[in-house]
Amino acid sequence: MKTLINKLFLTYPSEEKRNISHNSIVTNMPDKNGYFGEYGGSFIPDILQPYITEITEAYLKIKNDPGFQCQIKKLYKEYVGRPSPIFYAKNLSAKTNGAKIYLKREDLNHTGAHKINHTLGEALLAKTMGKKKLIAETGAGQHGVALATAAALNQMPCDIYMGEIDMIKEKPNVLRMQILGANIIPVTAGLKTLKEAVDAALEAYIKDPVNQFYAIGSVVGPHPFPMMVRDFQSIIGNEAKTQFLEICGQLPDNLVACVGGGSNAIGLYSAFLDDPTVNIFGVEPSGTSLKNGEHAATLTMGRPGILHGFKSYLLQDKGGDPSPVHSIASGLDYPGIGPEHSYLKDTKRVTYVTVSDDEAVQAFFELSRLEGIIPALESAHAIAYGTKLAKLLTNKQTILINLSGRGDKDVDFVIKKYGEKYNISSLLESAVNFT
Repeated sequence: MKTLINKLFLTYPSEEKRNISHNSIVTNMPDKNGYFGEYGGSFIPDILQPYITEITEAYLKIKNDPGFQCQIKKLYKEYVGRPSPIFYAKNLSAKTNGAKIYLKREDLNHTGAHKINHTLGEALLAKTMGKKKLIAETGAGQHGVALATAAALNQMPCDIYMGEIDMIKEKPNVLRMQILGANIIPVTAGLKTLKEAVDAALEAYIKDPVNQFYAIGSVVGPHPFPMMVRDFQSIIGNEAKTQFLEICGQLPDNLVACVGGGSNAIGLYSAFLDDPTVNIFGVEPSGTSLKNGEHAATLTMGRPGILHGFKSYLLQDKGGDPSPVHSIASGLDYPGIGPEHSYLKDTKRVTYVTVSDDEAVQAFFELSRLEGIIPALESAHAIAYGTKLAKLLTNKQTILINLSGRGDKDVDFVIKKYGEKYNISSLLESAVNFT
């Protein structure tokens, strides 16, 4: 069993480069084998492949099934609260004295982030397939909360694997998952964060792929998960395109989204990839520096490799093992990246940039105090870069930022670490003394 598990977690030597033309229409990807150019695929043990193939076939069947589509659209409208609105951030725009900044408000979804878009789809697919249990990893806890929600709605048991470090940072989400009835399994190996949570969830899945459905939390993993999660998340971009045309009479000049695994970003990008007038930016975490172990800027600092069953850019050491990573945002500290993002980097359709921990925290407070919106630390990376970009443009240009989640989950951690700098901890101390 250990050898089987290691084949999923370790990187493979680089295989022969796939002869794929970069003139392919990105919206027609992946190919039938799950490749976006040379990235993606299914690098898993032969014994596991039939179960993944079963998921692929079941998904392709329900993808075009009118009954399934009607069911999920009804849930998006009546349960999630879609469409999520687009908001013109006039105060933030005024401060930058540059481009007009708009926010796609995924933070207003039920459960507080974009993750509910794909977990509802995955849970319905699992139920259709007759699976008995949902399992998943989570970093910041938003995927875990969303899957626990979908599990409760469908009355299915749910195991969530979460690194101990992330459990401490994201305590509010741990409590929410427990309230929803999920079984939280602390992961104590390695750095005790997202990569190790994925390791543990995969190990658990291998033990019983017949009855369990591994609901991967981003556009990562073996085929069909990067395609499937993207398809469910594409509702973000489809809505945004229609909404922005109604509001402004034209497409946005620029799109900005944070990138960890990459699901919120690919969801926004998907509707605009074939629109050459729209510039697209993905924001990675540069953490405390771009030194090894102090960031999670996979596309900026990584190179192609294979981890967790798919080929993509990967932060790795000289021997090919995954490098340690860091980000203040637990949902971004993963050494890999979605394979479609790797393809979009190589074709230069998307420009990938970085934002540091400190810049993200500054943006966290700036959006809160200028617009009354507390963003998730993940989303704060996008806000930080979006405001920097706005300063370089004129007020005739527009930026649409995907506000992928709200910051309720991060409040305790941010105040504990940065409260004094932003004049908060002293008030809390006074309140404690008063009581």
